[in-house]
Amino acid sequence: MMKKSVLPLFVCFLLLTLCCNKEAEGTPKILVFSKTEGFKHASIPTGIAAIQKLGAENNLEVDTTKNAELFTDENLKQYAAVVFLSTTGDVLNREQEAAFEHYIQAGGGYVGIHAATDTEYDWEWYGRLVGAYFQSHPPGTPEADFIIKDKNHPATEFFVDTVWTRTDELYNFRSLNPDVKVLMTVDESTYEGGENGDFHPMSWYHEFDGGRAFYTAGGHTDESFSEELFLKHILGGIQYAIGTKD
Repeated sequence: MMKKSVLPLFVCFLLLTLCCNKEAEGTPKILVFSKTEGFKHASIPTGIAAIQKLGAENNLEVDTTKNAELFTDENLKQYAAVVFLSTTGDVLNREQEAAFEHYIQAGGGYVGIHAATDTEYDWEWYGRLVGAYFQSHPPGTPEADFIIKDKNHPATEFFVDTVWTRTDELYNFRSLNPDVKVLMTVDESTYEGGENGDFHPMSWYHEFDGGRAFYTAGGHTDESFSEELFLKHILGGIQYAIGTKD
């Protein structure tokens, strides 16, 4: 009698193991979210296409949406990371916010690009997740020196030099989370209009509330998404957020 009762249990265990292994070996899936309730960046379609290309080249499945109704507990479970691509304003309601908090608390990944810091000013949890809020920016897209502060991260490990000179819209920030780990800063002496002083973070990462978060301030222009180094920077941030690289 014991043998007959043990066999079904063994079969169930075997099937469960196979299912878990299949899920672990599957292609990681990310969601690129680009809803805007404020300024709408013209570079968003270019950014989406660039991330889709990165996905195709690096074994990542990429879904895209502007639909906040997809932020449910059940739907978010399928994604290894959610990318906020130049979102602006109040993009999620309270139920959707709660679902995203649950997602991160369950080990989900977050990637913020450019205007992701110009998002959800009234949601304090999000402010700590993204790492700071947008304050202002000087006119245009000045050329400036970005200083690589940490090369021991997939979003910066490929840089040969510590100075990266490039053109972009240069955000000033407020409410910087002191727990973030800064990957690069911008040298305010190389352009006009900086407001954060000698230490002006432009990209960072941290573990937060059970998940992983990465942010980069770059990505205002279409040209950003054809820069080889910027694309490697984004890819490394995604890989960190989904846990395939530390």
